[in-house]
Amino acid sequence: MMPALPSHGSPVLKRLFDLLATAAGLSVLWPVLLLLALWVKLDSPGPVFFRQVRVGRGGVLFRIHKFRTMQIGAEQAGQLTVGADRRVTRAGRLLRKSKLDELPQLLDVLFGDMSLVGPRPEVPKYVAHYPDDVRDIVLSVRPGITDWASIRMIDENEILGSAADPERAYIEQILPQKLAHCVRYARSYSLAQDLRIIVATLLKIVTR
Repeated sequence: MMPALPSHGSPVLKRLFDLLATAAGLSVLWPVLLLLALWVKLDSPGPVFFRQVRVGRGGVLFRIHKFRTMQIGAEQAGQLTVGADRRVTRAGRLLRKSKLDELPQLLDVLFGDMSLVGPRPEVPKYVAHYPDDVRDIVLSVRPGITDWASIRMIDENEILGSAADPERAYIEQILPQKLAHCVRYARSYSLAQDLRIIVATLLKIVTR
C-alpha cells in the first residue's frame, strides 16, 4: 500500500494537464514524428520503436516507447549506454543528444502509464536497488518524460563513459542522486513546478 504523501498538487489536475498538453503537442508534432520514424527506419535495420519494460506507479510494469537508437540486440551487451557506445546508430546519436528519442512517450502519457513530468521510470533491475522507503515514495506518482534529475544529469552517459566500472558507478553514484530529486518531486509536486521543469528541459536541450 502506497504511503500518503504531502503534496501541493492535485492528481486530477495533473492528469488533465497531461492529457490536454499531450493532445496539443501531438497535433503539432505529428509531422516531426513521422519524419523521425522514417529516418530511424532508413538509417538501420530494425523496428522504428524501442519498447522496454519499466516500473510504473505502484510498481506496475509497463512498456515504455522510444525511437530506436541502437542496433538490434544491443541490450544483450547491457542496459547502460556508456560513452561513445558503438551500439548506438548514426540517427540514434543525434536523437539521444537532442532527446527527440523520447517523443514517442507522449503516447505513454495518453495511455496513462506516464506523466509529462515525474520521476524517470527505471527497469526492474535498478528499482531492486531502491531503499524500501524511497521506493514507496518514488513509485507513488506516475513516472514522467522529464524531471529535475533528467535536466541536471543530462550528461550521465559521458560520466559513465569515464568510470572504470560503469554499472557500479550508476548504482552507487548516479542512482542515489536521481532518487534524491525524485523523492523531493513526489513530496511536493505542483502544476507550477511541472511547468518550470518543462521549460527548463526545453532550454537545456536547446542550449546544450
